[in-house]
Amino acid sequence: MTRHLVVIAAGLSNPSTTSLLGERIADAVTAQVGGRGESVSVEYIELRDLAVNLAHAMTTGGLPDPVLDQVKRTVSAADGLIAVTPVFKASYTGLFKSFFDVLDQDALVDMPVLIGATAGTPRHSLVLDYALRPLFTYMHATVLPTGVFAATEDFGADGSELERRINRAAGELATAMVSTQTGVAGFMQEGLGAGPVPADQGGASSSVGGARRQSGTELKPAVTDFTTLLRGHDGS
Repeated sequence: MTRHLVVIAAGLSNPSTTSLLGERIADAVTAQVGGRGESVSVEYIELRDLAVNLAHAMTTGGLPDPVLDQVKRTVSAADGLIAVTPVFKASYTGLFKSFFDVLDQDALVDMPVLIGATAGTPRHSLVLDYALRPLFTYMHATVLPTGVFAATEDFGADGSELERRINRAAGELATAMVSTQTGVAGFMQEGLGAGPVPADQGGASSSVGGARRQSGTELKPAVTDFTTLLRGHDGS
């Protein structure tokens, strides 16, 4: 079975150490899932490429955007999520927050999420626990115990400590992705939360522990046309 992993990176530069961290974590997850006899398809989402779309969504009340809607569907249908951001002003970037602000409230229900961050100094490492973890907990995702923080010095000659953290976190996400037949967060039975999650084949949403994971790209209920609304009141 092939599991689907999505990597969301909020780096602003190109190349970006934030994107590099996301790629290294994804490679480690792929290797560990492969060691369990399964495969992973990885999709990378660079938020800097969606900056204009996100600005329009935030200022127009969420009018449909084909590009952004496809990204929303991709995220809500994933078996696992890696979310990495640079640290600006002691927290995640505005671009990172804007993306999760436009997601449906139920887009990440019970999804295993591995959080990561980059910064110039190790003194920002607590951002994982005081900023990122509460954000995803609020969205009812299952945030994995180990987050990965990388300071500039971690990308130096000796990256063994960063590699150790990456492998530990990747092991947790790999376990979360392969523990059930559906590939979504079944290992929560092993001490981290709710039971197995059946997959939905509809594309726009998936069934999650009795709840419905929603991409938010479909209008429900259907919009009533004006002819019906004005019937009997249009002078005819």
